[in-house]
Amino acid sequence: MNTAALSVLHLLLRVPLVAASAMAVELAVVNNYVLNDRLTFATHALSMRRFVKFNVSMLGGLAVNVLLLWVLVRGGVAFLVANLLAIAAAFAVNYASSALWVWGWNPRSS
Repeated sequence: MNTAALSVLHLLLRVPLVAASAMAVELAVVNNYVLNDRLTFATHALSMRRFVKFNVSMLGGLAVNVLLLWVLVRGGVAFLVANLLAIAAAFAVNYASSALWVWGWNPRSS
């Protein structure tokens, strides 16, 4: 989603790269929210409150990714290995925050 949107916005519509990138990221977040809401957490109706919380959650995952990448590379880990580790950590944070905070899953009720 991100790459397709970035290509259309920047190459076809001539939106400046940084603006096109920000728009593409948000379009990917919207897409991920809808897919998670419908498929992963199987809710019956989209919610603006959950959508805002999801956006905040994704920013938290982004912060974890960037910070961990920086720390690992500064610590001597090869940047591609550090990137994979940072992506895995951000995925875990994103999933946990989505399940527990955004959609309010309670592991004790399962």
